[in-house]
Amino acid sequence: MNANSSRLDVIDALRGFAIVSIMLLHNIEHFDFYFSPSGLPPWLMAVDKIIWDSLFFLFGGKSYAIFALLFGMTFYIQDHNRSLRGQDFRGRFAWRMVLLLGFGVFNSMFYHGDILSIYAVLGLALIPVARLRNGVVLGIAVCLLLLPHAWVEFLLALPNPDGKLADPASWAYFGRAEKYMAHGSAFDVWRGNLSNGKIGVIRWSWENGRIFQIPALFMLGMLAGRLSLFIQSESNRIFWRKTLLAAALAFIPLYLLKSSPDAWHIGAAVYRPLLVMVTSWSNVAFTLVLVSGFTLLSYSANWLKIFSPLGRMSLTSYVVQSIIGTSIYYGYGLGLYQYTGASFALAIGLTLALLQRQFSVWWLGRHKQGPLETLWHKATWIGAHSEAVPNIGANIPKNSL
Repeated sequence: MNANSSRLDVIDALRGFAIVSIMLLHNIEHFDFYFSPSGLPPWLMAVDKIIWDSLFFLFGGKSYAIFALLFGMTFYIQDHNRSLRGQDFRGRFAWRMVLLLGFGVFNSMFYHGDILSIYAVLGLALIPVARLRNGVVLGIAVCLLLLPHAWVEFLLALPNPDGKLADPASWAYFGRAEKYMAHGSAFDVWRGNLSNGKIGVIRWSWENGRIFQIPALFMLGMLAGRLSLFIQSESNRIFWRKTLLAAALAFIPLYLLKSSPDAWHIGAAVYRPLLVMVTSWSNVAFTLVLVSGFTLLSYSANWLKIFSPLGRMSLTSYVVQSIIGTSIYYGYGLGLYQYTGASFALAIGLTLALLQRQFSVWWLGRHKQGPLETLWHKATWIGAHSEAVPNIGANIPKNSL
């Protein structure tokens, strides 16, 4: 296996792994319609809680972060390959984000928690940093990961740390969404998701630091591309081992802090912004545990390639799972939110993931890209004078910080 194919294998597999984990989380959440069915036997409720806690421990706030890292990595590959031809990709990338926003708005009709539209807007942050030195980009990413808005809230709360806080603004929007998710028609859901639901998700993303964390992860992914970190080599193996160890050591105290609010002994006004910061940093640390662990396993575990077909069709897979999933759980469809706890929802999610993988294998056996990937690609390069397929397999020079 040469360096180029090994890099693509692990990126595709890692992206596919993220798609599967997102599928499982979305199913146990009933695609953001949180509802616990009544009348379940105690033993099943106990199993449901174990499944819920375990999946959120493993993937909650991490799966989307993996996607964000790979998003930045993909930007670098495309930008680098255009620069080898003496072309500037940044203008075309801006258009590409407009197209992604269109996919995101469509997906938001079905699932208001859609991440594509947020990626499309925040992805523009890569344009001004694309020509900066590695150290500068890393410094900007670290500043964003520190969550400046949470620090401002913390400092403002210090004069009155025990002050009573209002509920986060996003809660009201999510509360209104429950009505049309449970009893509305498909049109009611689409209209509600594009108005009420989307505003709620944007507010929630701000409240929880995602608006700062996402572009930071984009930039870290771009740096990973510059440094060729996903090419299999002994030096990269050492790098990922060190990353795994450092991320695990950082995650443990952060997770313990997040999980033990009673031990903080501080007022509610200062507790909330601090909890947002600790939770965000904990999720980033565990994301690096997952990415580094997965990458190290890819050096010897060929079975990880089972995720690759899903990774190559991640856009199609993500949108299709929203359409099918909400049709299964929401009231306008089968309404299974009323009957499925985490155990049954997990079984449904695993089944859908397997079906999506088999569909991806079948489709890719006949086409180079997934259907939405093909549409996105053709629309991205519309008006180009020559075929502009980015040569993703091209060698990427290894730079130093």
